[in-house]
Amino acid sequence: MPLLTVTGSTLVIASPAVRPTRPAGPYRRLLRTPGARAFTAGNLIARLPMGMFGVSAVMMIAGQRGSYALAGAVTATGLAATAVVAPWTARLVDRYGQARIAVPATVLAVLGSLALVVCVRTGAPDWTLFAAYAATATTPNIGGMSRARWAHLLGGDPRNAAALHTANSFEQAADELCYMLGPVLAAFLCGTLFPEAGTLAGALLLLTGMLVFCAQRATEPPVAPAAAVRGPGPLRAPGMPALLVMFLAMGAVFGSMEVVSIAFLDAHGLTATAGPVLALQALGSCAAGLVYGTLRPAGSVRRRLVACVAAMTVLMSLPLAAAATGAVPVLAGALLAAGMATAPAMVTAMALVQRVTPAGRLNEGMTLAVTALLAGIAAGAATGGWAVERVGPAVAYLAPPAAAVAVLVASSAQLRRRPARRDGATR
Repeated sequence: MPLLTVTGSTLVIASPAVRPTRPAGPYRRLLRTPGARAFTAGNLIARLPMGMFGVSAVMMIAGQRGSYALAGAVTATGLAATAVVAPWTARLVDRYGQARIAVPATVLAVLGSLALVVCVRTGAPDWTLFAAYAATATTPNIGGMSRARWAHLLGGDPRNAAALHTANSFEQAADELCYMLGPVLAAFLCGTLFPEAGTLAGALLLLTGMLVFCAQRATEPPVAPAAAVRGPGPLRAPGMPALLVMFLAMGAVFGSMEVVSIAFLDAHGLTATAGPVLALQALGSCAAGLVYGTLRPAGSVRRRLVACVAAMTVLMSLPLAAAATGAVPVLAGALLAAGMATAPAMVTAMALVQRVTPAGRLNEGMTLAVTALLAGIAAGAATGGWAVERVGPAVAYLAPPAAAVAVLVASSAQLRRRPARRDGATR
């Protein structure tokens, strides 16, 4: 409201000082992109079940059939099927569009989940459980499709390099958050309602989220030309094999860390605290990913990748030192710190995958990276279990930093590559 003052015989109308408007943060600016909020909402709804299905299947099968061995074998079969089917699903998405492929693929995966519930509930033969869970392998890579949308919306203009970096960081933080909350939600539903509740809720969330996501046609990337899809795939792209080896080793870091941590807590009679303690690692990664997204990327993406992986290698040795103390609170803090190096390394690695993947094959390239990561998690879990049996959980904490060294070696190979185009500040 204007202020009236009298100076001598002059009437002065003074306006109050205008408070400067606080500039919007990078994430708020990102979500102001037309259509971004709608597809992000669907993306998050569909992504949450990714952390639910494995735990839900184990609790449902073990609860009804009384065999954790059967439950583990069924979920392992589903993971193996996903490793085979997911890249083909991603190739079809690139060729025919997200909505035309993702929706029917999701419906098939949901039917597989429902068939699993029926087979478990009705006492069907064990082989039917494997067949039903294998059908869920058609689940599209929702994280890859969301990153492809950000690349489509922001990737064409070099001035949007910082925004694309923020978007990739946001997607990585969403991955960590969903894989942290999903198992907790699944365990709660299966434990408090009935054993099938987690699988049913996950199937409903997946289908709902995917329908919301695919309904946003304005932000959907255009389909790749037929010649691009028939041409050399991402596997033959220069630099991609080394990147996939790096993702495989990175998965081994995560898989071995999880198994060894559970064994360590079990040895101290604290198995019930395994979930919250492991969630600290995901929490540290989620927080670091969000902070990393606010920073403006500088230098080449290859050098940033090596720097991030080197930091991860150092921090992954902290749980080994913490285990030597035998104090669980110290281990919890070490896992939180170790997790903080995960998201920056993953964000930068995914950015490099986007750059080396041939045009029109982006979803396939990112799905190959995720498949390699999942294979590494399975291999790391097996290696971690073997190490626990041979040398005990405290010494077995050598496995994660050893795998991290392999990641560092694989990422350093990227520095010896000559980029196809000028490796500027955003590369």
